[in-house]
Amino acid sequence: MKIILVRHGEPDLPFWRNVKASEFQQWIKFYNSAGIKKENLPPKEVCEVVSDCSTVVCSDLPRSIESAKALGVTTVNYIDPIFREMGLPYVDWNFPKLSPTIWATLFRLLWFAGFSRNSESLKSGKLRATGAAEKLKDFAHEHGSVTFVGHGMINRFLANELLSSGWRGPLNPGKRYWEFGVYEYINA
Repeated sequence: MKIILVRHGEPDLPFWRNVKASEFQQWIKFYNSAGIKKENLPPKEVCEVVSDCSTVVCSDLPRSIESAKALGVTTVNYIDPIFREMGLPYVDWNFPKLSPTIWATLFRLLWFAGFSRNSESLKSGKLRATGAAEKLKDFAHEHGSVTFVGHGMINRFLANELLSSGWRGPLNPGKRYWEFGVYEYINA
């Protein structure tokens, strides 16, 4: 059995100027509704790996679904919000103004430290990842192979779940766009 975790292509986002913390929520909504840049094609290697899979799974976010299509997938077999990226917290401060990238990094670090205002908690995220990993394992058991076209953080949580339940593969499936990890379960 095989599960491939692929990170989506580069999101199609215009440049955002610095925003207040209270405006970061708008950026999150915009990011979650964005597709991928059409000119950012996936590497041939990932297309070849994905073409061998019988089942393709995506989150319900456009960047996940559009990435599957860019990989040459004609049919996405399963789309579910359980596979969404881990949510980012945010606050209603009117200061300071920082780039969305800095806010995202800061709020992700705070999220790992236990801050989850306006988003799921780290504990909830881990529980969701456990359920998502079980779905992927079920698909792999039923179909032999499955590709999940997902997101950076959820892919890392899924990898941890797979590795802790006897699957073999890399510790990190990749944090860059189009990076992937292959996980195999060998019944000894």
